[in-house]
Amino acid sequence: MATVISATMLELIDTTIVNVALSQISGNLGATIEDASWVITAYAIANVIVIPMTGFLASYFGRKNYYLASIIIFTFASYMCGVSGSLWELVAWRFIQGIGGGALLSTSQSILFDAFEISERPTASAIFGMGVIIGPTIGPTLGGVIVDNFHWSLIFDINVPVGIIAAFLVFTFIDKQEHEYNINRKAIKIDYLGIALLISWVGSLQYILEKGQSEDWFSATHIIVLTVIAAISFIGFIWWELTTDAPAVNLKVLKNRTLAITTLLTFIMGLGMYCSMFVYPVWMQRVMSYTPTLTGESLLPGAIVAAIMMPIAGKAMQKGLPSKYLISSGFIIFAIFCFWMSTASPEAGVAFFFVPLLLRGLGAATLTVPLTSQAVSGLTPMEMPQGIAINNMLRQLGGAFGIAFMNTYVAKQYAEHRTQLLNYITPDSPEAVARLQQTTNALTSKGMDAAQAHHVGLSMLDGIVSKQAYILSYLDTFRIVGIFFICVLPLMFFVKKRNLSAAAIKEAAEHAH
Repeated sequence: MATVISATMLELIDTTIVNVALSQISGNLGATIEDASWVITAYAIANVIVIPMTGFLASYFGRKNYYLASIIIFTFASYMCGVSGSLWELVAWRFIQGIGGGALLSTSQSILFDAFEISERPTASAIFGMGVIIGPTIGPTLGGVIVDNFHWSLIFDINVPVGIIAAFLVFTFIDKQEHEYNINRKAIKIDYLGIALLISWVGSLQYILEKGQSEDWFSATHIIVLTVIAAISFIGFIWWELTTDAPAVNLKVLKNRTLAITTLLTFIMGLGMYCSMFVYPVWMQRVMSYTPTLTGESLLPGAIVAAIMMPIAGKAMQKGLPSKYLISSGFIIFAIFCFWMSTASPEAGVAFFFVPLLLRGLGAATLTVPLTSQAVSGLTPMEMPQGIAINNMLRQLGGAFGIAFMNTYVAKQYAEHRTQLLNYITPDSPEAVARLQQTTNALTSKGMDAAQAHHVGLSMLDGIVSKQAYILSYLDTFRIVGIFFICVLPLMFFVKKRNLSAAAIKEAAEHAH
């Protein structure tokens, strides 16, 4: 457990820790903030490409060998990121780091499930879920402390000792599976076409989602070209993987209705979790003027609640509580969190966000545990690595879709709200004239000439309008995510109740044999 949690946390902390350091990285390396965002994009593209292939790669190289090699690649790339002297050198090593990190999530989950009996897998899901939730949550906190007090390179350097410890734990405590001792790689067919199509559509799609807003979407020629490539590659990938004898990604496991529905729900959960984790820090720092450290610290209580509730949810499922009740509760709690956040005012302080962020942690716990457990509940041991990989890929893609949607939605709503608010800032508005006069008088009393004071007063008034427009946009964002979560509740009717009976355990044992 210590081994897989350390590896999972290592990967997931790194998905969010960099977000708060982009300004420092761009300034230190002499790059624009837009170019610096490639530090995040490169990692995400490599990560999402590798995740669905983890089942095949683990079979080809042996799960322990692949797991250990991935940790070593991730750790070495982290060191090289910290010593990079240029932006594009850093981006290249972040891509390699993403290749190593892509294996850690799914392989950790597969190893953990193997270590537990069938009846105890909800507990395994809870343990794994703690890493899934806590890692991305403490990432901004840790990143904020480092950025505020140390050099940005430390956000990569801290991975090195943790990675060395994780590699030692894997080498010492993770046993090889029986078939790993006699792997005949010559007999294993490599699905080169499937891998190429996967890289093509996932890489293109991830780029579009990460960079679409900043590139003004389909007004950019290369976005159009990549969209066509993604669409053609995706169709070709689905057709090829369903027809070839040795697919790199076994899509046939999705014939299992439980896995298919759970994967869809996991996509939606990823959308909500990543959206809230993206919007909240930006809102707090851009509008509320929080420091990165304070922003991260405000997320910690919710992470603690999630860590406490996950084992409780796992035990409840182990005692027979149907997963659909927990999943429904999780979506409702997440919706309440979103609606609560949508009522914030410009004067809201840390205290206002305390309770809704606790609800977010509670909702995350009651969603992650049953969804993770439900995803593999109907799979044989041979199907499990592929099912886990597909489920994790959909969660990551859900987050990418959510962030892309929120970027576009916030920009659109900001423009609309700003236009509406400017209708009140006119020479005929007594409040606007009074505010401008008050600001101008205050500046002239400090020695500024009247013309300059008037100009500065207009700029300050414009700043107030922009701040209000952003606040209204973020409130709209949380509101629409809350509505979306309520709308997906009917999917619960398709979630089967699975009792972890003695017969089920016996059947799973026979499959394993």
